Amino acid sequence: MKTRIGQLSLNYSARGIPTYTLELWHDGLKKHRLIRGESESIVNLKATLQVEEWEERWAVIDAKERDRSQKLAGKRQIEENKSLAVERTAEAQQELERLNSLLKATLAVDDTIDWEKLKDKTPYPEKKPVMPPTPREPVLPQMPSEPLRGDQKYIPSLGILDKLIVSRKERAVSEKLALFASDHKSWQDEVAIITRTHTAALLVHGKSVAAMREEHEKQVSAWDKRRNEYLNKQSATHAEVDAKRTTYESSDPDAITEYCDLVLSSSRYPVYFPQEYDLDYDAATKTIIVDYRLPAPDDLPRLKAVKYVASRDEFEEQYISEAQSSKLYDDILYQVVLRTVHELFEADIISAIETIVFNGIVTSTDRTTGKPTTACVLSLRANRAEFLEINLSQVDPKACFKSLKGVGSSKLHGLSPVPPIMQLRRDDGRFVSAYEVANTLDSSVNLAAMDWEDFEHLIREIFEKEFSSSGGEVKVTQASRDGGVDAIAFDPDPIRGGKIVIQAKRYTNTVGVGAVRDLYGTVVNEGATKGILVTTSDYGPDSYAFANGKPLVLLSGANLLHILEKHGHQARIDIQEARKLTAKL
Repeated sequence: MKTRIGQLSLNYSARGIPTYTLELWHDGLKKHRLIRGESESIVNLKATLQVEEWEERWAVIDAKERDRSQKLAGKRQIEENKSLAVERTAEAQQELERLNSLLKATLAVDDTIDWEKLKDKTPYPEKKPVMPPTPREPVLPQMPSEPLRGDQKYIPSLGILDKLIVSRKERAVSEKLALFASDHKSWQDEVAIITRTHTAALLVHGKSVAAMREEHEKQVSAWDKRRNEYLNKQSATHAEVDAKRTTYESSDPDAITEYCDLVLSSSRYPVYFPQEYDLDYDAATKTIIVDYRLPAPDDLPRLKAVKYVASRDEFEEQYISEAQSSKLYDDILYQVVLRTVHELFEADIISAIETIVFNGIVTSTDRTTGKPTTACVLSLRANRAEFLEINLSQVDPKACFKSLKGVGSSKLHGLSPVPPIMQLRRDDGRFVSAYEVANTLDSSVNLAAMDWEDFEHLIREIFEKEFSSSGGEVKVTQASRDGGVDAIAFDPDPIRGGKIVIQAKRYTNTVGVGAVRDLYGTVVNEGATKGILVTTSDYGPDSYAFANGKPLVLLSGANLLHILEKHGHQARIDIQEARKLTAKL
């Protein structure tokens, strides 16, 4: 199995709501997913679904690759390679057809979550220990025959002289009597030895059987314990699923969001689809907002045929044209929008959703800069009653999207950003009123010695100036000095926008990797797109190593002074002076 599973982590929001997170990777498919949920069991169940899907996909890919390798391992016979080219052409055509049928593929599927299928009902896999065959009891060997006085061996053979001479006769009789006595004594000794040996063997056998039975009883007892633990854990998981179902059916907002997450997790797409999303449910309006990650144009396959050229002993691949690729990409995005809305409405058996807002997000590489860029390229608001009247099996996806007043450029493959019809909520009871600090700064102010609460408001103020050009805002959370969220930025920019967590560390020592890990956990817990850590000092190499490849930005004291100067403010950072002032307090 090529799936790697990270450690399940638990974080708590400011309101004490637990959130479990679990990261999954599939090395073969080069897939990564971060799973979130309020229940450990539900997170594990979603992870199991995802692992099963990835492994199924990989099994198909791996089987094909092995088959191809076996075909190419021998001599490259022309007919064989031609057949392989035909096979690859069929696969390419099948994949293109699959992309053209994304919407129709889901219409035959019941998207309602079957709660019973979420329960792991696998019988305990370990078989009950079996008592080994009992060794056969030692058999008493056959005893030697007892010598008898009347045996021919002990009767003297007397000649004429023996009969005439009494002494000769007596000697002959005496010799036979002595032989008998000797033989009988030997017989008695041999019988005694055999009897003792058999008795000892019986004792060893008895102890061996007793030890085997005792060991078997221990194994059965341990097996019973493991089995009971397995069944108890299984029962507890089943109870959690039942509880989650009850909570969902009682229209709990968080449970509805979790249910919709399960629905979208169960939807099967090609491996090159990100299939990542953020959900937000508003119980008052029965509206769910879906920020859905869509594939970039370069992520889609373009292969349409493979031809074997015998003269060059090589395969020649043929691709669909740029125009066909662009048309296919646009059609796929329209299909995904309608498919997602259909799945959520169909699965909504308690009528908790009246409106679905779908925001299609694409992350791609900007060909002018070579850097990744993210944009909302289409947005749709669908009403339940209106949408359910549509016969999706007969519609043109683009025309249907337009008729529903969806927003998007005429050429989606151009990735032109559009403003989302609705965005995820920004309300947060932790926000407090802000006050200005920057205007009080001058070159005499040592930021490393500034009041910690003033420092947090300074960070909010300076970042608000950073985001103001795109209409963003930055809010300060309640002062706690607990290392949590100090400020939250909401950037509406369709490319770089989203929720950004900001933490301020007025430190006089190097910021350790623990603080950076905490920031990443907060980003995940808050459902943010990025985390920014600002300090008056600097970071160790472990901190930079941990942040590498994650949506984290580490700003040192030097970076902070540069940002302040950029916005026309002067200050300084003197770590030694701040340490002396702290020591005097």
